[in-house]
Amino acid sequence: MKILVVDDHALIREALHGVLKELKDDATVLEAADFGHAMDLLQQHPDLDLLLLDLGLPDKNGFDALAELRDHHRAIPIVVLAAFNERANVVKALDLGALGFIPKSAPRAVMLGALNLVFSGGIYIPPDALEGRGAAPAAPQPRAERAATNGPRSRPADLGLTERQVAVLALMMRGKSNKAICRVLDLAEPTVKNHVTGILKALNVTNRTEAVIKVGELGCELPEIGG
Repeated sequence: MKILVVDDHALIREALHGVLKELKDDATVLEAADFGHAMDLLQQHPDLDLLLLDLGLPDKNGFDALAELRDHHRAIPIVVLAAFNERANVVKALDLGALGFIPKSAPRAVMLGALNLVFSGGIYIPPDALEGRGAAPAAPQPRAERAATNGPRSRPADLGLTERQVAVLALMMRGKSNKAICRVLDLAEPTVKNHVTGILKALNVTNRTEAVIKVGELGCELPEIGG
């Protein structure tokens, strides 16, 4: 596994290096202090498995950097690191294609949990961003603990979603594009688009990012879908 950490603070890079080695002890961790160096490393290592991107780079606006990376390196999963986790910034990062948003203030356990979630195909959203606050998030809880402490989790069927829409939503939560969902579920693209439209209507949201956040707020239990 090969991971690139892009952050202009040496202490942050060092801390993330330790977290990543704890998560994947065989990982090769590359480091860049600015966007220019990151692009050079991407040319040398196009087989990256993950890129951790600081939004506060000295030579490039963080969101512009994210947009450029998504345009030119679509196959590389990107997780955003930021000193701020206001809901609007989280939504913008996810809209631009990030698969997670980790506040730099997050405890080590939260970072490990967030990265594990992304590696397993999920999307990490800070709990406080779901609630519209900006404080540091609490450590992720196991599913059983969440159910015990937060009450029963919503079922997709309660929202009026069909079984096929639930499958599409589960893949949306993993950051899959419509074309990728077509391949996994063996559906035509117009069919998937119709399902996505139905999902947005059921959740009373206007786009996929809002849908991901709404599902996180509701705590919906979704099936594991292969692919």
